[in-house]
Amino acid sequence: MKIFQSMKFRLIGLGVTLMLIAVVLRIMLALPFAQTLLRHLVEAQQQSIATYVARDVDNSILARRALLSELGATLPPALVRDPEKLALWLRERQRINPLFNNGLMVVPPDGQGYIAQYPQVPLRKVLSYAETDWFQAALRADGPVMGRPQRGRASGKPIMIMAVPVRDAAKGVIAVMAGVVTLNTPGFLDRLQEIPLGASGGFLVISPADKLFVAATNPSMVLKPTPPPGVNRLHDRAMAGYRGTEITTNAFGVEELSTMVTVPSTGWFVVARMPTAEVFHPIRVVRNVLLISSLAFMAGLVAILMILLPRMLRPLTDAARSIREMADGKRPLAPLPIVRQDEVGDLALGFNYLVARLRDKDAALRESEARLIFMAHHDGLTGLYNRAMLEERMEQVAAHAGRNGAPFALLFCDLDGFKPINDKYGHRAGDALLCEIAVRLSAGRRRGDTVARFGGDEFVVLLTDLKDARADAAGVARQLLTAIATPFDIDGKMFLPSASIGIALSGDAGVTPSQLMSRADNAMYQAKREGKNRYHIFDEKADR
Repeated sequence: MKIFQSMKFRLIGLGVTLMLIAVVLRIMLALPFAQTLLRHLVEAQQQSIATYVARDVDNSILARRALLSELGATLPPALVRDPEKLALWLRERQRINPLFNNGLMVVPPDGQGYIAQYPQVPLRKVLSYAETDWFQAALRADGPVMGRPQRGRASGKPIMIMAVPVRDAAKGVIAVMAGVVTLNTPGFLDRLQEIPLGASGGFLVISPADKLFVAATNPSMVLKPTPPPGVNRLHDRAMAGYRGTEITTNAFGVEELSTMVTVPSTGWFVVARMPTAEVFHPIRVVRNVLLISSLAFMAGLVAILMILLPRMLRPLTDAARSIREMADGKRPLAPLPIVRQDEVGDLALGFNYLVARLRDKDAALRESEARLIFMAHHDGLTGLYNRAMLEERMEQVAAHAGRNGAPFALLFCDLDGFKPINDKYGHRAGDALLCEIAVRLSAGRRRGDTVARFGGDEFVVLLTDLKDARADAAGVARQLLTAIATPFDIDGKMFLPSASIGIALSGDAGVTPSQLMSRADNAMYQAKREGKNRYHIFDEKADR
């Protein structure tokens, strides 16, 4: 028939054919490519998140080991023979640094009951610890050891026990000091149960040696045994040492994208997992939108071309040429001119709206990325550098000092009596105090110096390019003590804060940044022991 030979029909047929071909090519080529890119992006994000979680868990373990090691080393042997004084000694240390929220106890060498504990848990008195893994390991160890995660016999809660031997002057074991921490305690593993990964994903912390789930986003999995070999191929590889990201099917038959990262100090590993149905959900949405929008567009195109082709052909050609030039990069992405207030104008308006949305989304994405970068390097409350950024700055300063010989110093500041303020006036007053302290610590610092919040009520000031390290650091410490001690008002209440400052100097060759941090921390505790509201410079011979 003549209608099938007309130019209009041919153009309509050609347009429909090209549209179908474009849709098929996008579905067969573009969407799989986009899915691959999306998977790589999600893998990188999961790797970053899992690494952060693993480091956070590792830092929590190391902090508790360091505290227990210090307590075991500083416990006077004579107190072992005086339970009442020993209980007071434990109480004082627990209140200063309550990392072991389930208490500290000192167990006799035979493992029967305890000599002293704080806080008091009466049921522990009748328990025998002689055959426990942590007690046996502590008797043979020179430093702190960590027991198998378990449910406490006294509390019934999921706990982990760390222990360290207490020795007399002849290096004989006279007792074992143990610290008990609840696995889901705030600041330890609780955030794994509070923060999901995406909408339905989550985290696991697994102990390969014990074949246990130490922590999980799903609380019912905590301290449950891991699946037997053969149930999950990726899990079997992870238990054997594999670390990385792969797609696997879990024990419940759900396909997941899983990332494994090691927790170095324990041998555990963190698993960040997200169902692939959630990971690739945007691709499925795009595919459906592509199909529906393409079919709708084809139907509308046929109708428009059949009715208004003579009048609309040129404007459509001009618009198509402009869009192709933008897509090919020959001209910048910009709104199309509105030639007529009809369907062609509506098409141009729709494209212009899309351009505006793309620009808005691009600006929002840049703003979001900038905020994420800031949050990754700064403390959310005070705006100071966080621990990760402090470690990076210390590495940079140490490298600079190694090249140029410029000495630097580390000041570890810990507020005196901060916990009673939180307990009496609430966290709002405590947060306001921390923010004010951050402002006072930052005031007057040089461009090359670094002020960071180390955690809780602990701050670190890194001084660089010093002329006389000892004199300059002491002068800054005195200035900081004066600034911190200045009274200020919060909601009509006057506060008189003070701090203890430990100073470590970079003078000794071969001292690593982590060792320097440990020295500053030890010096800070020495300042507290000397009466607080003062500073103490670490001395290699006197402060061992």
